[in-house]
Amino acid sequence: MPIIKSAKKAARQAVKRTEHNQQIKRDIKTALKAFKENPTSDNLRKVQSEYDKAVKKNLLNKNTAARRKSALAKILKDAGGKVSAAPKKTTKPAAKATAKKPAAKKPAAKTTTKKPAAKKTK
Repeated sequence: MPIIKSAKKAARQAVKRTEHNQQIKRDIKTALKAFKENPTSDNLRKVQSEYDKAVKKNLLNKNTAARRKSALAKILKDAGGKVSAAPKKTTKPAAKATAKKPAAKKPAAKTTTKKPAAKKTK
């Protein structure tokens, strides 16, 4: 058991992080199980989303997740399903300004001149 206050806090944090990580892994497993029972593009999207969340939380390496997602896409393709990309969000192009404002001028740098040191008299 930790004795120092910071070690006690670190132990508490470790417990919380472990629970959170296990929840993310559980979500991946349930989505994966649903996909394997019924390989559809919708289920594939859910599994890929869970893998992306795990990567975002540094639970999985991005290349590991990419490899697993690729394998799942291959399973779906072999099952006769169609792998479809997520619909891309389109944004409206910004309205062009008719009159452009001139660039703001930067203030001139201040030049400071040093005064010569006064001579000391004895």
